[in-house]
Amino acid sequence: MEFTEFVPDKFTAYTPSMEFTVFVPDKFTAYTPSMELTQQAVLILKEPTAKKVKVIIVDDSALIRALLNEVLASDERIDVVGCACDPYEARELIKQRSPDVITLDIEMPRMNGIAFLKNLMRLRPMPVVMISTLTQEGAPATLEALELGAVDFVPKPKDEGGAALARYAHVIIQKVLCAATANISARAELSEDQSIQTREEFKLIGSKNRLSPGFICAIGASTGGTEAIKEVVGALPECSPPVVAAQHIPAVFSTSFARRLDQNSAVSVFEAEHGQKVENGCVYIAPGDAHLRLKRVGEQYVCQLSQDDPINRHRPSVEALFDSVAQCAGSKAIGVLLTGMGSDGAQALLRMKQIGAMTVAQDQDSSVVWGMPGAAVKLGAADKILSLDKVARYILTQAFH
Repeated sequence: MEFTEFVPDKFTAYTPSMEFTVFVPDKFTAYTPSMELTQQAVLILKEPTAKKVKVIIVDDSALIRALLNEVLASDERIDVVGCACDPYEARELIKQRSPDVITLDIEMPRMNGIAFLKNLMRLRPMPVVMISTLTQEGAPATLEALELGAVDFVPKPKDEGGAALARYAHVIIQKVLCAATANISARAELSEDQSIQTREEFKLIGSKNRLSPGFICAIGASTGGTEAIKEVVGALPECSPPVVAAQHIPAVFSTSFARRLDQNSAVSVFEAEHGQKVENGCVYIAPGDAHLRLKRVGEQYVCQLSQDDPINRHRPSVEALFDSVAQCAGSKAIGVLLTGMGSDGAQALLRMKQIGAMTVAQDQDSSVVWGMPGAAVKLGAADKILSLDKVARYILTQAFH
């Protein structure tokens, strides 16, 4: 008897090396070539076992190493192949075990995590998730790590047990798995000289054209987004239209993030405040742990902050921002969805498109994680799919006429 393997949209002839499960009504069993099957039998191709993500934990605290090991090893998709107490030990483990992802502490003796990350990304780039202290003081170092090429960060675990540890486990497992698929080659960025040259070039767009009244840009991002937003905002000249942005970020980091952007940009960058008027030449960053929405008062746009429930598990949520911008600005808005894990903002970008707003999704090649923009593309929500270095120019060409 000859059998045919069936998988969606594909038929192939059976070979004895294939592994199948035989399904007869009410029964599953492993198939062997010697079996005699009835016409009712169906061969179901076994999915190959997914390769486990190999992880090395680097932390000087034995307690933190033990907690991270316990959490990560609890997921069958992850294989913790080593733990190191400092970067020197980590360097040898990396040579021996070739991990897919590293979790890296920032504050360590002998060599801190920032110095090690700088060397690692220069000599042997790989996905790194920083283990960070969630304090205002710890924010600059974490943002610097993201600038150097770290994919993401998570807070240090606490031995709290119960529901708190379960929530922490879910977050770090998802971030490690996401990091394993991250496009770390997408981390190239403009130098300061290049950014200045780009801004000067873009000034010509503003000097030769008039800014459309009521035009506003809304940006959403998650994993890889701090650097993506930095590149877009850093290219904008002083005459740019107003920008409102939602980046998935903890409350203690958003102030430092806004300040860092302001120091490296021609536009003025603020951590948004409730009731703050939105002006041309300014960028407003959603505070961590607060939704940023836009409200229209007469001809003036105003920032509205709230701490209602997370949307798509996030606060700030890109969806909340995009929906409010669509309602206030309609076809005078442009929505831009940048790199990030998950799908927050994808449906809202589609709603923006449906009411006549311009919509952009970052392309896969320049995204660190093509989750949110990829979801938008699959929905048909993006008018344009652009590489990161083309986003600022497109915003300006749509804003001026």
